[in-house]
Parts: sequence; C-alpha cells; structure tokens
Amino acid sequence: MAAGLVVMGCVKADRVRGWRESFNPSAPEIPDSAFVLARVVLFAMAGIGVYSAFQFMAVTADSEWSDDELSSAVSQATEEMDGTSRFGDIFGDDSGFDEEFATMIEEEIVENGGGGAPQDGVGASAAASNKPSDADYTVQAAGADAAFCVHVVRTPSKDGDYTPPGVAGGAGSVTVPNYDFAVTSREGEC
Repeated sequence: MAAGLVVMGCVKADRVRGWRESFNPSAPEIPDSAFVLARVVLFAMAGIGVYSAFQFMAVTADSEWSDDELSSAVSQATEEMDGTSRFGDIFGDDSGFDEEFATMIEEEIVENGGGGAPQDGVGASAAASNKPSDADYTVQAAGADAAFCVHVVRTPSKDGDYTPPGVAGGAGSVTVPNYDFAVTSREGEC
C-alpha cells in the first residue's frame, strides 16, 4: 500500500492534467502548488504506513516468547530461587504448596525474561506425583516450542522457624515453619 502511495506521488503533473482534461475538458487548471501539497500528503501517508507496519511487527514479536528468551529466563529464575527460604503454613497443611510454588516459578521467569520478553504467557504445571518435599514443574510459554523441567526440593530449615510472642508477652503457642529450597532445571518436560 505504501508503494502504491509513493507511485501516485511520483506521477508528473502534466500527465495528471492530461488525464483530467480528457475526462473533463471544461475543468479549471490545477495550480502547481496543489500537486506539491498532494505529493507531500501521499509521501507522508506512505511513511506513516511503513512506520506503522514496523511497529506492528515489533508488538507481535514482543507478545510471544522465543525459545532463547525462555531458556535464559528459566536459567536465571532457577539460580535466583535456589538456596532461598520461605515460611510455610502454620497449620502444617501442605495442600497449597504445588499452586504456590508454580505461581512463584511463573513470576520469577517473567521477571527474568528481560526487556524483549512478554510480561505474561508463562505456565508452570505441577507433576501428578509431586510431594511437598520433592516436586517437578513443566514450564512452557506462549510462542516458544521449548519446555523446561524445574525440580524443587523443600527441606525444613534447621533454625529458621519463627515463634511470635504470645498475647501476654510470653512465649507464643504457634510456630511458623521455615523451609529451604534447592531448585534445578533442565530442558524438556518432566
């Protein structure tokens, strides 16, 4: 379309006057300034069209993950999560561990995706055989063909549990467990 606008802007004024006279011989003469203005408008429209096309391509490229972006983000996220610790559930119920850690993996990967990677589209699905102490998550992203397996080992921290003070200022009756995480990743599904 932009090429058509450029071609239209390159047509000589005498040729346009000749065509116009053949269709309407009694029409008044078109001044040269009208042709200059028309050329400026046509070339500007062509430039805007080309610019918009490149912007659209950039937006499309930024809306999907590439295999390299996903690989780099998974590697960096694994390094950041490995060796970390978090508090667990005070009731000792580990039923939400899979969902919690899957969300944490997704957020870390998006955060480590870099400036060119999208800010969404990452999914971490838990393996059916997961236990709170040993879990696998298959990580995939929209647009990327690659998949990665993130392995998480959760162990109780030796000295990280927290017991808040009681109401009367004495020792509390509730202890919040703390867990250490060992995280690794490899290419391929779990």
